[in-house]
Amino acid sequence: MRVLDLKSTIISIKQEFTGYFKERDAEINGSLLALLSGEHVLLLGPPGTAKTLLANKICETIEGGNFFHYLLTRFSTPEEVFGPLSLKALERDEFSRRVDGYLPTAHIALLDEIFKANSSILNSLLTVLNERKYHNGKELMEVPLFSVFGASNELPEEDESLEALYDRFLFRYRVDYIQHEENLEDLIFKNTEDFVPSTKLNIENIKEIQKKARDLPVDPEIRAIIKGLRKELRNSNIFVSDRRWKKIVNVLRVASAVNGHASVNRMTAVLLQHVLWEVPEQKEAIRKLILDRVVSGGTDTGKLKLDVFDLKNSIYSCLQQELPDLVACNKCYEEERKTAGGMKSSRFSGMKTQRNLTFDNALDLLKHHTEFPTHTYSYGLDYSNLNSSLSFESVAEQFHRKYGFEFKISLDYGDKKLYEKEYENLEERLDYFRKQIQEEEKALENTLKENIWISGQDSQEILIKYHSKNTDIYEIASNLNEIRFLLEKPKVFDVAVEKAEEVA
Repeated sequence: MRVLDLKSTIISIKQEFTGYFKERDAEINGSLLALLSGEHVLLLGPPGTAKTLLANKICETIEGGNFFHYLLTRFSTPEEVFGPLSLKALERDEFSRRVDGYLPTAHIALLDEIFKANSSILNSLLTVLNERKYHNGKELMEVPLFSVFGASNELPEEDESLEALYDRFLFRYRVDYIQHEENLEDLIFKNTEDFVPSTKLNIENIKEIQKKARDLPVDPEIRAIIKGLRKELRNSNIFVSDRRWKKIVNVLRVASAVNGHASVNRMTAVLLQHVLWEVPEQKEAIRKLILDRVVSGGTDTGKLKLDVFDLKNSIYSCLQQELPDLVACNKCYEEERKTAGGMKSSRFSGMKTQRNLTFDNALDLLKHHTEFPTHTYSYGLDYSNLNSSLSFESVAEQFHRKYGFEFKISLDYGDKKLYEKEYENLEERLDYFRKQIQEEEKALENTLKENIWISGQDSQEILIKYHSKNTDIYEIASNLNEIRFLLEKPKVFDVAVEKAEEVA
């Protein structure tokens, strides 16, 4: 089977399953990928969430293979899982089991209540899961097992053997009750138990894709993501074994091979959210770390943003004059008092409001005056009694008479030319970044659509996170507009200054 055909088969299987199993996209994706990569899946959750049914139906997609299903209890015996003792072998004083139809001959297995397994079963089970071998008396059997699906209502108790068993399950999913009303209605009124997958996977196809994926190169970006995650998880006391990391990279290779990719790219890292957590409470934090790293690639607007801020601050430094005394806007003060429900204070300079209440530099005061020309002002440090009600021109007159202060709002010729050149360069860079981000966003949408392993929820969140880059672009554009405003020295500023000088 060609890769394209295999991908189409997987898509068909997914469509069948998502039609019957609502809100289980991630679990369906992980189960199919586990089958293809030869890994095991744990479905963890409360009773009545269709864990066993989902695992059972996933296993039915394999044709030409043996299937073994068993519900474990504390009293289960090895005979129930690995087969009964052979009486003929005992007659020859040999210990051997009749394994046909049991776990040692299965390609796919579903073990319900997996952590109920007792010590008499555990040791053999661990070897089967990890090494695909079973000691049947003197004979060391090769087990054809691809995947074991484990289902459990709870995490394993603190037991060294159970922790080792838990670690064997690379994919882990917390299965919750249906959340959306319409999906719950489908579950209640549709006979999901009657669902029989019509699209099948062949065992030979699985072996073929595993072989193809074995030497698939891993992009530097995904290597950096894995290294960074490993370090951050260790700092959070979450330790992932070396064996587990090795298996994780193999899964990413298989996922990429099925998609028809020539290498493992950054977007495949989304799958890591299902293979790194130890307890369900860690899942969301790990998921956020992974998605942040997946989205962090591409055009970086951080340097442009910093350069724009630096230019704006430089221009403000040249233009700002420190006022000889603090100035308060009476109108804004009164509006703030009403908003605060009559709260009184002698100092409002530390309050967070949409408008400035107080001004300590000429540029901000002048900008406020041009925006609100009818507002009146007081000056001095005590604003508990606002008896004075001065126009901007009157404030300018008193500052001139009392302190010899003159309003000046212009740049030196040399500075202005230098800043204008730098502004033009930043404008060009902004236009370039706008085009780059638009192209990247379109490419990202296409990448998410063609990657069959990324769930709809993950795709939506990745795009939302990427849209935040547009927020940076808007902020950069807004600051550049402010810079242009300052460089052009609007006529309204000139008029305001001229009037103030005339009065003074």
